[in-house]
Amino acid sequence: MPGAMTDDAPQLPPVELSDFEHALAKLAGGYSEGRVQNRPWGVTVKRSADGKRIWLYGEELGGTDVVSFNLYVLSGASLALKPCEMSSSKVVDFVLGFRPVQAKQPV
Repeated sequence: MPGAMTDDAPQLPPVELSDFEHALAKLAGGYSEGRVQNRPWGVTVKRSADGKRIWLYGEELGGTDVVSFNLYVLSGASLALKPCEMSSSKVVDFVLGFRPVQAKQPV
């Protein structure tokens, strides 16, 4: 079943899971800045060369909140979401809510 998450991942309706996967896929690799709930965040995304692992670490700029997780693509296209010391729902809400800001071009 494509896009299915393992038991320890959040139990999401297929539409929300699909939204999470699409939102994560849109995040550029490397460092970027954006906003979640009108708060500024710095986010680093790394993807493994084989595409089977995505790592994300985000810090609220000027604040103390963080978001961190690994997402593994398992056989059969199922996913294992492994949040780092936080709930899966926090991770999903963050990815769905993250809005990148465009870097200012030098004049």
